[in-house]
Amino acid sequence: MSVPVDNSPLRPISPPVAPPIAPLVRLFRYGHRYRLQIWSASLFSVLNKIFDLAPPYLIGVAVTIVVKPQTSLIAQWGVKDVTQQFAVLSLLTLLIWGAESMFEYLYDRSWRNLAQSIQHDLRLDAYRHLQNLDMQYFEERSTGTLLSILNDDVNQLERFVDTGINELLQFATTVLFVGATFIALAPGVSYWAMLPIPFILWGSMMFQKRLAPRYAEVREKAGLVSARLSNNLSGIATIKSFTAEAYEADRITFDSNAYRRSNGGAIALSAAFVPLIRFVILFGFTATLFLGGLEAAAGRLDVGTYSFMVFIIQRLLWPFTRLGQTMDQYQRAMASINRVMNLLDTPIAIPTGNQILSNLRGDVEFRDVTFAYQGRSNALEQLSLMVPAGKTIGIVGATGSGKSTLVKLLLRFYEVQQGQILLDGLDLTTLDLRSLRQCMGWVSQDVFLFHGTVAENIAYGSFDASREEIIQAAIAAESHEFITALPQGYDTIVGERGQKLSGGQRQRLAIARAILKNPTILILDEATSAVDNETEAAIQRSLLQITQNRTTIAIAHRLSTIRHAHCIYVMEQGRIQEAGTHEDLLSKSGLYAALWRVQSGMLE
Repeated sequence: MSVPVDNSPLRPISPPVAPPIAPLVRLFRYGHRYRLQIWSASLFSVLNKIFDLAPPYLIGVAVTIVVKPQTSLIAQWGVKDVTQQFAVLSLLTLLIWGAESMFEYLYDRSWRNLAQSIQHDLRLDAYRHLQNLDMQYFEERSTGTLLSILNDDVNQLERFVDTGINELLQFATTVLFVGATFIALAPGVSYWAMLPIPFILWGSMMFQKRLAPRYAEVREKAGLVSARLSNNLSGIATIKSFTAEAYEADRITFDSNAYRRSNGGAIALSAAFVPLIRFVILFGFTATLFLGGLEAAAGRLDVGTYSFMVFIIQRLLWPFTRLGQTMDQYQRAMASINRVMNLLDTPIAIPTGNQILSNLRGDVEFRDVTFAYQGRSNALEQLSLMVPAGKTIGIVGATGSGKSTLVKLLLRFYEVQQGQILLDGLDLTTLDLRSLRQCMGWVSQDVFLFHGTVAENIAYGSFDASREEIIQAAIAAESHEFITALPQGYDTIVGERGQKLSGGQRQRLAIARAILKNPTILILDEATSAVDNETEAAIQRSLLQITQNRTTIAIAHRLSTIRHAHCIYVMEQGRIQEAGTHEDLLSKSGLYAALWRVQSGMLE
């Protein structure tokens, strides 16, 4: 089977342009709250490496004690006896090894805990920020891509903080500490020994420059794979019903191969780093061995110092071979940091107001509202309507006429482009978002239930509700009977997205959830679309009680759902075409009357 190249449903949207700041700087700016932990962990890393580098120095001192005990370092401290000198040297060795081990424990624990704290806070901050973004942001991005940022990228950053920063610090400490000692002891030899270092650093920067875009591509391809998998798992029933398993497996193969190829390109470059660096390092080691040996043989260099230099040059140069792995990890982390920080830098398009609602009556007014989804024609155009407090209005119209858009604007999922929406005479943009949404109960056409028990889903948003209150809400929504027939009743697990329940059962739980919230404004968006006629009739009876003295906006395709509304608005192409009671609209013989005749005929 040929695999389609068009991946348009999952094509990533370009993230907001990041400020021209290095990713590592962005990370440390974010981690400013951890500055004390960062400084202490850094100090432990540096001290650990200093004590770790001490043994070659001790070997040099030991050789000098054997060859020229009278000129050894310990002899200069006033200890002339050889046995005593070795005793002092042994004590120093114990102390240095003990200090090295202690600081290794401290830096390891510090960096690991810091990595856990940063990844925890960064994931939560990114998630909280994500929740505050407008619905358009989510419509333009796949769930899998966002999950990849919140999970994979944050975890990649955690791994870098866990080990990568320590490796960079210890590498820098080694170069500075050993290099300074080398120059002080044997400047003539040290120049040749350290000659490869500038070339190694230059080569590292060149590798880094080439690796950066490759790992940015790797993260993008990883997001595509995650998006495809998330999309397919959500639609597994559709895949099975259309016997599209092989087709989807091929599409996953296509995306996974793209990820593998992008990773392969990065690996091919990063793997070449160490072999090339080893040849450059060989020059420095050979220069020390040869030139230092000539100096020691000529008596111009102490034998102990020469022994120390042969040992320490390896400690100085060989860490450069790990620089490639460290830079590889660094570039992966920087690509992830940019993606997470770009998410955090995404501006909130719908800012909250400051006014808290109290003693709400529930008057709703749409005043000359015009709105269009991005890249589309107007969904609403110069629309005005009134919903008096405590009254029920119905909104009907063909698919795409703008009915559900009204509700999304009322909940401020989107911002109106022209006009105003008023609640008790107050512009929605001046109201605190949390306060605004708390006064509304929304039952959407696409019911979403969380993985958990029936009781937990009914109490969602009313988390302090008692079991008795939950049951009363279920009774009002005509749900109690089917719930008690479930294996564990109210404690039955509904499954992800409520997949263990029928569509009608899910919808009745959503109605119970809205009832329990006891909102001033009740929004029913096709609230009975997935129930049978008998259940609809039962829900209608309960709604007659529920909507008493409560502002209710009911959107419906089934006209029988809203026939008792105080006013019914008929929408077409984003405008109000008709308005009136059920009887008034039938008498006009317009759009509503035509819809009623069609549906009445279908129901006979």
